[in-house]
Order: sequence, then C-alpha cells, then structure tokens
Amino acid sequence: QVQLVESGGGLVQAGGSLRLSCAASGHTDVTYITAWFRQAPGKEREFVAAIGWNGVITEYTDSVKGRFTISRDNAKNAVNLQMNSLKPEDTAIYYCAVKRAGTWSEHLTYEYWGLGTQVTVSS
Repeated sequence: QVQLVESGGGLVQAGGSLRLSCAASGHTDVTYITAWFRQAPGKEREFVAAIGWNGVITEYTDSVKGRFTISRDNAKNAVNLQMNSLKPEDTAIYYCAVKRAGTWSEHLTYEYWGLGTQVTVSS
C-alpha cells in the first residue's frame, strides 16, 4: 500500500504561482513513476506532468510546458509541481498518482492516487 497526500493548492490570480507537493508513505518502491493529473468540472481527467525515479526524465502535457516544473526529493519521498504563469484554464482538482511502469500519461494504469488538491485561478 502507498498513501499519497497532496498539498499546496489554493486560489491565485492569473499570472500567479503555486507549488503543489505530493508526499508518499508506505511501500514507496511503487513510486518509480509519479505523475500529476488534473480534472476540471465536467471534463475528463487530464495528464499534466510525470517524473521518473531518478528525477532526470520528465514529461509534460503541451499546455503546461514552459510554465510548470515537476521535481522530486527522494529523501523526503515527495514530488513537487511548481506552477508559474497560471491561467484560468488551469483551474482543476490536481491529483498525484504513482505506478511502477508503463505509459506515463495513461491515467488508467496508475496504481495509487491521492485525494487531490483544488487549484483555482481567477481572471
């Protein structure tokens, strides 16, 4: 079992920044691939970014490239998502998810999920 807890969400004006954190506990050997997804009301869950175990390889969806940065701190079993230049369309619940292997952007194959943290960007 792995427990994931997201934090750092909130309300911010367009152009502002937020830093999300995902803290993992339990059998963290599962957390080889850690990703952030988001889901806006009435929309499907969307891949945002993912990072491999060594923290070197990352992947982003096109809409956040150049604005968001994913990083990990293995000593703290944490993965962070720095979000800059936020836009109203970034408003969603952001979820952290982990798995051992597989296509990084495919949400159906992630093994464990956090409960999410709300991000609201006002215009």
